[in-house]
Amino acid sequence: MQHKIITRGPLLDENGHLTEAGYSTSLVLDYDRSAIRGGKLRIKEWDYYLITNGHIGVALTIADNSYMGLDSISFLDFDEGWEITRSPMRIMTMGKTGFPATSSKGDVEIFGKDYFLSFKNDGSGRTLSFKMDKFRDGDAIRGEIKLANPLREAVADTHSDTMVISTPFPEKQTAFYYNQKINCMPAGGFVDLGDRHIDLGDANNPQPDAKASPFFGLLDWGRGVWTYKNTWYWGSASGMANGKPFGFNLGYGFGDTSAASENMLFYDGVAHKLSQVTFNIPKDDNGNELYEEPWTFTSDDGRFEMDFVPVMDRASKTDFKILCSDQHQVFGRFTGKAILDDGTEIEIKDFFGFAEKVFNKW
Repeated sequence: MQHKIITRGPLLDENGHLTEAGYSTSLVLDYDRSAIRGGKLRIKEWDYYLITNGHIGVALTIADNSYMGLDSISFLDFDEGWEITRSPMRIMTMGKTGFPATSSKGDVEIFGKDYFLSFKNDGSGRTLSFKMDKFRDGDAIRGEIKLANPLREAVADTHSDTMVISTPFPEKQTAFYYNQKINCMPAGGFVDLGDRHIDLGDANNPQPDAKASPFFGLLDWGRGVWTYKNTWYWGSASGMANGKPFGFNLGYGFGDTSAASENMLFYDGVAHKLSQVTFNIPKDDNGNELYEEPWTFTSDDGRFEMDFVPVMDRASKTDFKILCSDQHQVFGRFTGKAILDDGTEIEIKDFFGFAEKVFNKW
């Protein structure tokens, strides 16, 4: 069953319960932090951006998890095989970060002792500015990245579809996960790491010459109240296929997704809904995942069948008993087929993206 939410209304009712579970292609339901009844310390709000061309990547996060805030900058060099992540924390933020209630417009900024992050969105495009001192071997990182809101070629002045999921948790009626993924945003700008200058090009002309790999941005926009212990799987990719923007979002394991999955293809700005997709992560004889070995992806309807060859495991593990996190965000290249709603088959080869498995107690 794939239930599509089409009627605009509030996300939560007067008791703090989800008004409707399912998926949509825009933020049809309106988020209001004041309507939450799941406990002030359990509210989680975040904006996560990933910008990459398959050679280098930048990931930027501002998160307010009520009892703590997390601000993160990552630089990833896939050609050389290394990455650096720095994640300063703020204590007892309790919503003071000031996230807008929608992804369509609004700004959020954080200024720390040795860093700042700024995400500005005027409705027509996004500007991500950042700087952090002593990021790598004493060198600072700074940059300004512009993300364009891609339009459908077939329908002028119409914004592209996105993946939106409204998910309840069966263990607690006042817990919920409201999430939007925006794929295939053309990116431009620059990043400076020490003496290294990286030109991302122009967001409004993402492929200035035939030899260049265009940069695309991804937004993971999330608001919710989670239960204490969860494991989720998430995969995403954005690029070009047959001369048009193509991407996908995959995921499961988080909350009650019986109303709808978050699996979706995007082709020329139009969403194509998938049913269930399984991440087949190889394991050793003791059942331990071998994240850096080749994976496969299979679907229950045969519409998404992929091989995945990892190039980097961005792993992170913390264990304070009460708070625990084990994360594997694996970047690599997808090869296989995806089938659109009308039966059109999209074949891709060495299409760059990532897939992850994350376990959290927090």
